[in-house]
Amino acid sequence: MPVFLGLDIGTTSTIGILIDARGGILATAKRPCILHSDEANWAEEEPAEWWRNVGEITRELVATVGLPPSEVSAIGVTGMLPAVILVDERGDAIRRSIQQNDARATDELDAFAAGMPEDTFLELTGTGYSQQLVGPKLMWLRDREPEHFARAKAVVGASDFITARLTGTLQVEHNWALESGFVNLATGTYDERLVALAGIDPSLLPPIRRSEDVVGGLLPAAARHLGLPEGVPVVAGCADHVASAFVCGASGNGDLVIKFGGAADILLSSDVPVRDRRLFMDYHIVPGLYFPNGCMAAGGNLLNWILANLAGEEAARARAAGVSPHAWLDRAAESRRPELLFLPYVLGEKTPLMDPHARGTLVGLGLHHTVADIWRAALEGIVFGMRHHVDTFLEGGLTVTNVRAADGGAASDLWLQIAADVLERPVTRIDRHPGSSLGAAFVAGMGTGLLDDWSLIRSYVEPGRVFTPRPDESRAYAQVYANWRETYERLKTLFPKLVADRS
Repeated sequence: MPVFLGLDIGTTSTIGILIDARGGILATAKRPCILHSDEANWAEEEPAEWWRNVGEITRELVATVGLPPSEVSAIGVTGMLPAVILVDERGDAIRRSIQQNDARATDELDAFAAGMPEDTFLELTGTGYSQQLVGPKLMWLRDREPEHFARAKAVVGASDFITARLTGTLQVEHNWALESGFVNLATGTYDERLVALAGIDPSLLPPIRRSEDVVGGLLPAAARHLGLPEGVPVVAGCADHVASAFVCGASGNGDLVIKFGGAADILLSSDVPVRDRRLFMDYHIVPGLYFPNGCMAAGGNLLNWILANLAGEEAARARAAGVSPHAWLDRAAESRRPELLFLPYVLGEKTPLMDPHARGTLVGLGLHHTVADIWRAALEGIVFGMRHHVDTFLEGGLTVTNVRAADGGAASDLWLQIAADVLERPVTRIDRHPGSSLGAAFVAGMGTGLLDDWSLIRSYVEPGRVFTPRPDESRAYAQVYANWRETYERLKTLFPKLVADRS
């Protein structure tokens, strides 16, 4: 039976999976990644670490299953996007990656945006100007690190970098290309008007490939690194958030996926493309569908910050009791009422605000509050950000029906109940969801023709508990949410001044 390898180049870890063609998940493995933030608003990683992880993970998977390496039939890679990696003539990374949530290139973004009215840019690309675009980051590299930029043969994304190391071919998966801001949504090709905004040589941009396209076979050196035979087919791969949402079963118009990861992703399956400056636009895994979506820069990483900096005593008590600190604080926060407002913009904010100057803000704090109140306010603030996205989808004429929740934070009953109450819709937890790596492995099977039906993905995952909105809580949250939205509106002109005063 064919066996497929999926590799996920994630923000906090590299994850691998082996699946068979009958809905079986044979094994998973992971290795941590270090996120480097040497300056305010910087987010970087070491591509060499990803490559090392890929080799270790693949060997572990094959050994765990007791599988002859020759039975691995195809490989797919997924990753966060649009990360920016400069590669040289040999395909090696010239410097650390600049991650998608990096917000250093604010001046360059202003210069980039000055070259074209945003309405025109929106019509061409399907999205507005944001800190996530690749062009301003390339401008920053060109102007601040000219010695690195001069060596660059190409710029690729995280999964593309690994795929290139595996096959020796340079390409970018079509969603990296679309989110880069260089692609015309109507044609699916690079648009010279968009490339000109960054003032870069178009030759830096590799060819665009669909997720399921087979781009090559394992090179001898790569095969030795992974412990697999030479020539195993490798597909172009896919965006991590798109792959994860597809795995959740978001395959029909109106299916919404909310992802409780380090960042918070919100994706809506749609049968039509959407052009909205407040959102990102991606192609769906399934040909012919689209994924208008958003990404909040902070999600679970905000909770981890609270644990590390504000909840040391509670975390110690939790560990002494043999309970995870997250579950301990959930239990403490469950009986608290929504009194505090927490803007979760500790890394600026991407969608739907597109405001790199936004900052995390806690409003209403009193001496009677405890860290449990702050914890609950953070949970609510992140869900309020998701509700902001749902409002944006509805304002654009889209339909939001089924809501599915995934990623690590979806294990929290409290968080999902808050989500159901705030979104005023039932929320289904997806169980047995190994993440984006499953989507990458499945795409590899489809690309090689060893799988032949996109709907087969349902056999690999299971829906779990359904959280039903409580009418009284939903009515109460409606006012709290309105106050939360008002808080940002009152402060948004102050945030840039804080950055200016610090500099």
